[in-house]
Amino acid sequence: MKTKNQFVLACLILLLAVAIGAFGAHALKDIVIGKYLTTFKTGGQYHFYHGLALLITAAFNKLWGNLFIKSYYFFLAGIILFSFNCYLYGITHLKIFALIVPLGGVSFLIAWTLMTITFLKKDLK
Repeated sequence: MKTKNQFVLACLILLLAVAIGAFGAHALKDIVIGKYLTTFKTGGQYHFYHGLALLITAAFNKLWGNLFIKSYYFFLAGIILFSFNCYLYGITHLKIFALIVPLGGVSFLIAWTLMTITFLKKDLK
């Protein structure tokens, strides 16, 4: 994927984070309660944090190389698998969505690991 497209996708992901967060805070505040609301909010936090990570990886992908670029895709997968399934579980209460969430967490861990390995391999002065 071209760097420009990575930036555009990251911005759209962040736009969704804000829109879904607002939807959750206003439209769902009286419908989703307890642990389901907490799960929904956790999905939003991770969505936003890792959307910012998408921007960072897009900004520096040419500088840091292949592993760093791969982290972009693992962050994206994590947002889809973790955050969106938190949203779906929070709204529907269907356990199947909660069972997918850990796959997103693993994707986030892989992304951060790839970034760490990238920095360890580089000669930073």
